[in-house]
Order: sequence, then structure tokens, then C-alpha cells
Amino acid sequence: MLPEKLLSQIGDAKIIAVLVIDEAEHAVPLAQALLRGGITAIELTMRTPAALPALRKIREEAPDLIAGVGTILTTEQAEQAHEAGAAFGVAPGLNPSVVKHAAKIGLPFAPGVMTPSEIELAIELDCKTLKYFPAEPNGGLKTIKAMAAPYAHLGLGFVPLGGLSEANMASYLGSPLIPAIGGSWIATRDAIKNEDWDGIEQTAKRAMAIANG
Repeated sequence: MLPEKLLSQIGDAKIIAVLVIDEAEHAVPLAQALLRGGITAIELTMRTPAALPALRKIREEAPDLIAGVGTILTTEQAEQAHEAGAAFGVAPGLNPSVVKHAAKIGLPFAPGVMTPSEIELAIELDCKTLKYFPAEPNGGLKTIKAMAAPYAHLGLGFVPLGGLSEANMASYLGSPLIPAIGGSWIATRDAIKNEDWDGIEQTAKRAMAIANG
């Protein structure tokens, strides 16, 4: 479900900053701060009405950022994300209707998985890049490695999110199973609300220094 070029870009990015934006006018200064910090991929979560307007602003004024949309829970949201120009879509879980609709409209999509049964359903739906969420509360990299073992010949990739931080991110990125990680700590909701662009830039720089270790 993710084209090779996009997979390569995400692999190069290493970190996808996961963002909750409450005010669309924060989108561009936030994007600029992340880019200055070395972050080149983001997931704008559809948890607020500002998400899609923010995406449009970023697409217009920070086109170098790979901007996807997360928390896509319905086919209607998949449509909206695609129409707003999302580079990809992500969900916390695996809803076959949403995955099939994303494929129909041409929206690259990565569903969330946590069990072997969900992995097998994702494979049936032609998804090979999968979100593993929430990662740390569900065993982290150790569990991903154990769960992925029976499917090693299929070339699956897992993007973990949930509980990741500067303290543990390097271990994830050191695994060939992990093309990139999701990081909500890079630009927290409060930091965005408070317009702490310098702080976000510095956090991004520290994270990228670890990623490039």
C-alpha cells in the first residue's frame, strides 16, 4: 500500500513527528521548526478540526515536508485526507473497510496492528508497512521481533509509536524491521499551543542526532 518511492523517503526520514494541532495558523511555523531540526516527515492526527486545514497550509508553504494524516478511522476521513493532499494515511488499528477504500482512491495507507491475526489480515489486504501501536506498553521491539519472525520472508516493516523517546529510539531504529519510528514527543500538543518553535527545533535536532548516530 506504500509506493517504493514513499517507503524510501520515510526510511530516509527515520522519524515521523506525530502532531496534534489545535490552530491551523500554527501549521507553517511548526513545519519550519521541524525542518530546521532535520525532521522531514510528519503525521497530522485527525483529532482536531484544524488537522486538514493545517495539512493544506503545509502542502502550500512547506512542500519539502512529507505530510501524512493519522487517526483515520472512517472511509470519509480517508477521502478528506486524500483530497487535502496527504502523502499517506495511518490508523491506530486495522479496519478493512478503510484500508480497501484507501486503496480504491489511491491513498497510501498503513494500518495499525498488535497481533499476528491483524498482521495476517493486513497481508491479505496487501499492506506490508504496518504501524505498531502502542509500542512500549505492548512489549516494544522484543515483541515486534518475536511476532514478525513467522513472516520474515514477506518483507514486512513496522513503524512503532507509543512510548518512544530519546531514551529508547535508537534500539528500534537499529532493527531492520523498523524503517522509521513515530514520535509524539518531538512536538507535543502543549509545545505547539505555546508556540515554542525554538524548543521544538532543538528537540528535533537531538532526536535526529540520535537517529543518525
